[in-house]
Amino acid sequence: MRHLYIVLIAAITITATQQIQAQTIRKDTVKLDSVIIKESRSKHLPDVIGTNIFAGKKTNIIYTDPGKANLAGNTARTLFSQVPGINVWEMDGAGLQINIGTRGTDMHRSIETNMRQNGYATNSDAFGYPENHYNIPFQAIEQVQILRGSSALQFGPQFGGMYNFKIKEGDSTKAFGFETEQSAGSNRFFNSYNAIGGKVGKVSYYAYFSARSGDGWRPDAAFNSHAYYANIKYQFNTKGSIAFQFSRSDYVQQIAGGLTDAQYAVSSRQSNRFRNFFNPVINIPAIVFNYDFSNDTKLEINTNMIIGQRNSVQFIAPSNINDTLNTALKTFNPRQVDRDYYHSIATEARLLHSYKLGELKSTLSAGVRFSNGVTKRKQKGLGTTATDFDLTLTKDYGIDLRAQTINYAAFVENIFRITPKFSVTPGARYEVIKTDLTGVIVNRTVPVNYQATRKFPLFGTGLQYQVNNSSQLYGNISQAYRPYLYAAVTPADQLTIVDPNIKDTRGCDIDLGYRGHINTFLTFDVNAFYVYYGNRPGTLTIKDGANANHLYLTNIGNAVAKGIEAYTELSLIRAFNPTSGSDLRLFNTLAYTHGRYTSGAINNAGVNASLVGHKIEGTPDWTNRTGLTYLNNHVTTSLLVSFVSKNFSDANNTVANVTGATGVVPDYHVVDFACNYRFLKVYHVNFNLNNVLNAKYFTRRINMYPGPGILPADGIAFNIGLGMKI
Repeated sequence: MRHLYIVLIAAITITATQQIQAQTIRKDTVKLDSVIIKESRSKHLPDVIGTNIFAGKKTNIIYTDPGKANLAGNTARTLFSQVPGINVWEMDGAGLQINIGTRGTDMHRSIETNMRQNGYATNSDAFGYPENHYNIPFQAIEQVQILRGSSALQFGPQFGGMYNFKIKEGDSTKAFGFETEQSAGSNRFFNSYNAIGGKVGKVSYYAYFSARSGDGWRPDAAFNSHAYYANIKYQFNTKGSIAFQFSRSDYVQQIAGGLTDAQYAVSSRQSNRFRNFFNPVINIPAIVFNYDFSNDTKLEINTNMIIGQRNSVQFIAPSNINDTLNTALKTFNPRQVDRDYYHSIATEARLLHSYKLGELKSTLSAGVRFSNGVTKRKQKGLGTTATDFDLTLTKDYGIDLRAQTINYAAFVENIFRITPKFSVTPGARYEVIKTDLTGVIVNRTVPVNYQATRKFPLFGTGLQYQVNNSSQLYGNISQAYRPYLYAAVTPADQLTIVDPNIKDTRGCDIDLGYRGHINTFLTFDVNAFYVYYGNRPGTLTIKDGANANHLYLTNIGNAVAKGIEAYTELSLIRAFNPTSGSDLRLFNTLAYTHGRYTSGAINNAGVNASLVGHKIEGTPDWTNRTGLTYLNNHVTTSLLVSFVSKNFSDANNTVANVTGATGVVPDYHVVDFACNYRFLKVYHVNFNLNNVLNAKYFTRRINMYPGPGILPADGIAFNIGLGMKI
């Protein structure tokens, strides 16, 4: 009888979704049962969520499901499989980093993407070193809200858009709830996820602890990770609440290092580095305040801090040089120690107000943001000759910097409903960025002293036309901006030369698309995009007078990424029998990205070589993922086939380099399988098999840590988990 109720509720939910355009995501709908989530036909965000406006924009929403993605292993390509165009850098099988890029943006630790949790940013240093070192266990995620293209108006000027990871909340119908899942697999993989949640009076809570460890698929790739989270929310009346949240992630990871093409050809499962380690520690305390003055007026204020470190100890040399005993020293060579310390605070306040304009309701969202971040960067310290994770110095740091960035921003957007079907959403953002960089870099004739203030407006407009109850046309244009990063102009590796005159980047993003569904048979979202990337920074391969290769970081030129992104999903059972207790879903996500340089040149051995027509580095022309999912009230199982076409690792489109740091990244196919079985109401067992066909491939070459060289992706691996939720 319980399952009959669930199916009936799901049918009602689908019907209501088809008849009206939802303005908010009802949290109780998400929490009823995982079956309800699977029944959702909408793959995009509604016009308004809380105090945020998404009308007229290219958006996606992901609900996590252990039968569709490897959640225990944090496998990003499976989590984002139904979002077209996402390119994933698969550094390892540990799932300790989310490395994603789209439309020509850099996927290295999602450096060009505004990464958020529960509405607040988690990037380590938004304007100086915006890599996302924070590790969130996928099992804790309730949903991922994705805003593609430029997120300049509401969230910041990043080209890569905004990804907001909403953490689960406790069951409001219980005083105490508990969930746990223990998973084990190949290469001594072990993952433990444990959470409690509930509601007592006006106080609701949710907390988790997650631990993940393993030896890794390659030798010298062991890892040990921990993640913590607690959320205590006090609902002081029917209108307002305040939540206190704390998140922490820390891990120590052994890095097997990069390979040359020759080494990779012999075996991708090898390593000549065993003394390289990486250790980020990120703490994020936050306060989230919500108050609904009325059904039409809402206020949200969130304040969060990022307090953390990024530590590494490594033997830095080209990948064709083995880390072996130094015959002269009778020991191993000393390693390089690099350490960053992050301390930042940010506050965002947003007010949403809906009002009548004529006979129709319009919606205004406005807000302000303030952040103050300090990063202390200590690099090129001489470490010990030891073999374990040891940050001890034998000689002081060669780079010792203090970088501070103060950011003020004000933003406003308004949905003007011109007719019941057509809306226009213009918006603007004004940014003030003050940077101060001081310190010392060895071998420079004067100490570093860099100060600058940037002030600039950003504008955008979204259009949306409701064709019928189940489909809509949408379009958006928005400006984007990226300051050059102090981290880029002070590289720790020994292979890169930096242009001292590097400049900021400006551009824009345009989307035009059509999305919706046809009854329960077909769900679709097809869009064309155009991204202009002015003064794009990047790495070139140049030769010195001795004809030796060097890597050169500079503004390469102007680039354009344009193409098509398409998502389609077919229901092969319920389209013909809507009351069926099971379904077979076939989906496909396809992206074609024509990313090319439109201007730029580099002096190569005394000759100016044009970059016009060269492919944007790290940008495959084609990305395609096809999945087949079977589901019923007890079982969800999926088979995913991913294809990514070849791309280049530098703007020169270098075919090969003796170190492996630059060259072609060949196209590849990879197949993944997931299955989740629910039984006895509270138990479940899941099984994941990654890279079913044991494909030999890699997704990235790199000229710096954790390379240099080719970073092989993992071969075939599995995990199996047993869980309970009461």
